[in-house]
Amino acid sequence: MKWLILALVYVHLSEGFHRIILKKGKSIRENMREKGVLEEFLEKYHIDPGLKYQFNKFSATYEPMTNYLDSFYFGKITIGTPPQDFLVLLDTGSGVLWVPSTYCTTKACENHSVFNPRLSSTYYSNNEQTYILRYGFGSLSIMLGYDTVQIQNIIVQNQQFGLSVEEPNYPFYYGNFDGILGLTNPTPNTVGSNTLLHQMMSQNQISEPIFSFYFSRQPTVQYGGELILGGTDPQMYTGEITWAPVTEQAYWQIGIEEFAIGNKATGWCSEGCQGIVDTGTVLLTIPQQYLTDFLQAVNAANDGSYIVDCNNVKNMPTITFFINGSQFPLPPSAYVSNNNGRCSLAIESTYVPSSTGQPLWILGDVFLKEYYSIFDMGNNRVGLAASA
Repeated sequence: MKWLILALVYVHLSEGFHRIILKKGKSIRENMREKGVLEEFLEKYHIDPGLKYQFNKFSATYEPMTNYLDSFYFGKITIGTPPQDFLVLLDTGSGVLWVPSTYCTTKACENHSVFNPRLSSTYYSNNEQTYILRYGFGSLSIMLGYDTVQIQNIIVQNQQFGLSVEEPNYPFYYGNFDGILGLTNPTPNTVGSNTLLHQMMSQNQISEPIFSFYFSRQPTVQYGGELILGGTDPQMYTGEITWAPVTEQAYWQIGIEEFAIGNKATGWCSEGCQGIVDTGTVLLTIPQQYLTDFLQAVNAANDGSYIVDCNNVKNMPTITFFINGSQFPLPPSAYVSNNNGRCSLAIESTYVPSSTGQPLWILGDVFLKEYYSIFDMGNNRVGLAASA
């Protein structure tokens, strides 16, 4: 897998948008490899991306994104008065905003920006209860506070956020980011308050209850992708938008009607599948029960790395998702990564089913590089169109 860290460049557009272009830099995997801890991390921690989901029965603003650990993109925000700067992962698969704080005593906070509530005149807290946040790679504990949060020209007052108390060293110590900004469907989150997206809408900080993502298929030193808050950019996609209703209110989850390999339908979704459109999972995640059949169909070695012959990639089948009556094909160039002549499938598996019990797919960056994604909070739906 190729893990990228992207620096940020700001450009002001004549039509009134604030657009941030991404640059590529050193990756988190490279950082961990240089420190001699990468293999230990991969062997010790079983990372199931499905574990992050807790299933229960005026003008657009462009925000920077940076890829981390092939799982997240992040951008800059400020918290407090005067503002304190943080880089936060932009994650449509979770709903809580948290950053490291001066309360944190673990090593993972030592080399990151930490929020100091004593330095903010607008900070307040109602209690000192701690909460546990769980992600696919582990969990951490936070306290809750309230303060002003700013993203570009968007200013949200009295926003609830988490102040970390304990963070696992793996992987946070080695990440070139500070915290996480959850962008799930704006319903009350797991720690009892509204998400930042909900507050943006209620405080009239965005002209439309919509945000969208564009991921470059081939990120370069100059450009990696965009998050647009409050609208869409028609230059970033082609053709018609397919809209799919959200099926799980806590996440950007949609129905999948069929999955095909080559010209043959697999029937794996004959009784329905669910897919979470998640910027926090860059790989394509396949339900565990179908992994063996998938590997056989694309002639990949089942050794944990899913190696394929680089010379045969062009002959591998296109895989296709059927969503709300439309087809979304992924050519082998999209789901196979080539790392210096070593080719492997850009996939992983999860044991976690959806809230309905149907097989769960996670449509991460492998999918999102091919399809511009629109998150419509007002109509509770996800839009997908071919990326430009």
